[in-house]
Amino acid sequence: MKNLILTFALVAFFIGFSQTKTIHVKYINQPIKIDAILDEAPWAEAEAATDFWQHFPTDSLQAKQQAEIKMLFDDRNLYVGMKVNSSNSDFIIPSLRRDFRASGNDNISVLFDTFNDGTNAFFFGTNPLGVLREALISGGGAEVSGFDTSWDTKWIGETVIHDTYYIVEWMIPLSAFKYREGETKWRFNSYHFDTKDNERNTWINIPQNQPIFSLAYMGDMIFEKPLGNSKTPISLIPYVNTLIGKDYESNKSTSDFKFGGDAKMTLGNSLNLDLTINPDFSQVEVDQQVTNLTRFEISLPERRQFFIENSDLFSNFGDDRDSNPFFSRRIGIAKDIDGNNIQNDIIAGVRLSGKINNNTRIGILSMQTTEDIANEIPTRNNSVFTIQQKMFSRSNLSVMFINRQATKDYDFLTNEDRYNRILGIDYNLASADNTWVGKYFLHKSFSPDVNNKDMSAGATTQYNSRNWNLRAGVVFVGDNYRTDLGFLRRTDVFKISPKIERVFWPKRGQVQKHSFSFSPFYLWRPEQNWENSDYTIVSSWSAEFQNTSRFQLEMFNRYTHLYDTFDPTHKDGATPLPEGDYYYTSYEASYNSDQRKQFSFNIGPSVGKFYNGEKYSLQTQLTWRLQPYFSGSVQINYDDIRLPDPYPDAKIWLIGPKLDVTFNKNLFWATFIQYSTQSENFSVNTRMQWRFAPLSDLFVVYNDNYFTDNVFAPRVRSFNVKLTYWLNI
Repeated sequence: MKNLILTFALVAFFIGFSQTKTIHVKYINQPIKIDAILDEAPWAEAEAATDFWQHFPTDSLQAKQQAEIKMLFDDRNLYVGMKVNSSNSDFIIPSLRRDFRASGNDNISVLFDTFNDGTNAFFFGTNPLGVLREALISGGGAEVSGFDTSWDTKWIGETVIHDTYYIVEWMIPLSAFKYREGETKWRFNSYHFDTKDNERNTWINIPQNQPIFSLAYMGDMIFEKPLGNSKTPISLIPYVNTLIGKDYESNKSTSDFKFGGDAKMTLGNSLNLDLTINPDFSQVEVDQQVTNLTRFEISLPERRQFFIENSDLFSNFGDDRDSNPFFSRRIGIAKDIDGNNIQNDIIAGVRLSGKINNNTRIGILSMQTTEDIANEIPTRNNSVFTIQQKMFSRSNLSVMFINRQATKDYDFLTNEDRYNRILGIDYNLASADNTWVGKYFLHKSFSPDVNNKDMSAGATTQYNSRNWNLRAGVVFVGDNYRTDLGFLRRTDVFKISPKIERVFWPKRGQVQKHSFSFSPFYLWRPEQNWENSDYTIVSSWSAEFQNTSRFQLEMFNRYTHLYDTFDPTHKDGATPLPEGDYYYTSYEASYNSDQRKQFSFNIGPSVGKFYNGEKYSLQTQLTWRLQPYFSGSVQINYDDIRLPDPYPDAKIWLIGPKLDVTFNKNLFWATFIQYSTQSENFSVNTRMQWRFAPLSDLFVVYNDNYFTDNVFAPRVRSFNVKLTYWLNI
């Protein structure tokens, strides 16, 4: 009998992973009221997508709490009605803010692959209180970096909570999607977080070694009749912004009044045309400060809406750590005459992106920045052209050309700064089931007076199965390779980065999965007779528990050859470490608690050698919420660096409290305070946002910065009021 039960379980398991599910979408010509009641006659006749499978804590059982999804459409809208079952109505909903994170929330989400390519998808979700979120998924949903919630579009939804379930009803304009006119099928999937009962479920059974939003595992939604033209409106998004402020270093007061805006339109059904004039990003969330103990620049994520949609077409070239040819945050930033990064205003920009047929995507971006004669900054054009061709089931081949060029002549302009161009080709491998993924690229830069050693290339192949994760990677960056619009840590590099990881899935106990991994990184310098300049060997064990908490132990064996003197503490006047060889080993631990609790935390101590001395560090974040109206957190990073005389010691603190108040689904107040002893700065950013109409906002933003080195004194202070309005014509 035991063997018979095991046989049936295995059959059900393999059927779950191999099945192709279909839901038929009925065409209607009668109005649907969005009230989460689902009492119109077409809902009773609509086919339901159900039989969800668990993705956590296991992937071999059907969901305990099932969801049912029905869909209808007319000439202008897609209607989605859902019933999400629950053991009770005591849901976990930390916030009323739009674009919430799925983890730590009860919610349901749907994904639409409108070109059936397994590469890109539109994403919509809600929690039981009707808070909405939308996102774009790129890169096949293989990594979290391809999940972008910065995208916005107009749609409406309502929910009603009952004792043992909640009802969801949405109306999404077809103009929110991009698709081929006459299409009769989209790929579709849905996932459901039953957070309070610790279950995550998917309509299509997805193996646990794959992300829950993987586009390799989707069913089909079949439309009753071919889709027509989406009749996309032209969207105008003007803004006005007034600012007053004072720079206490120069004792200068400033006041400014700006206006500008964006325009959005669709060419055909699948190409986006975006225009911007005199853009202003003062309402964008402030960057989180970091403590930098390395020799290299830190990469921070793009937050500006104009650069978000279809951003993978522009930013997914090369290697994001060692050789990224396009990093959109470079646009709007320049160096003053003292070498400091300052804001460089954008005059205007245009972007065309999307599909020209089912297998080909294009991206064209061009932005013009202003001149700043006082800081010897020329006006420049920043342009990118890309074309991507689908190959095989989910892979693609891409070509890109990047050009940054001064568009006027200046006395201060050196020859080397007149232009920088990149021409490159990338091949992105993704097997049908996402077991094999990879990236292979070859790029060449063009700069004045440079004609050799200006190439960059790389190859990475990864194998991801239930029990083994393997990677082989190599990157080369020539000594004269240059990318003014990219992110490049250093040149003259040849790097290998293999990895082997063994994953275990216990059948019982509190551990849901655990793994051992070994990841060596070796770097050589070709122009220095292939001298080994660095290596880092990472050995780790990690465990994820049934209650969603995580624990990890890591050992880092490092070698660094300093070619120049370097002070890791970045203290003024300190004696830097001399050139030479440094071998050092350190140990780190980290623990993330159960994120479902009202109070949660993560903590990460580390101890060990640091160059020729020692370093003791602690990173922690404490989070407390009073759902759904308030959440507060504080990030605390502490680094105690002890180097032998005459080199400096340092005790570096980074403290960042965050307060987030959501009065309702349209009024939000967020405050972010940051104190860094490394940058000797204390800052306050507080922002009130009122969404008075769909995608239309009033922002009131206050920024305050203080010196903290010798005396606590004001540095820069500003007050912004910005109004944006989304108008469809």
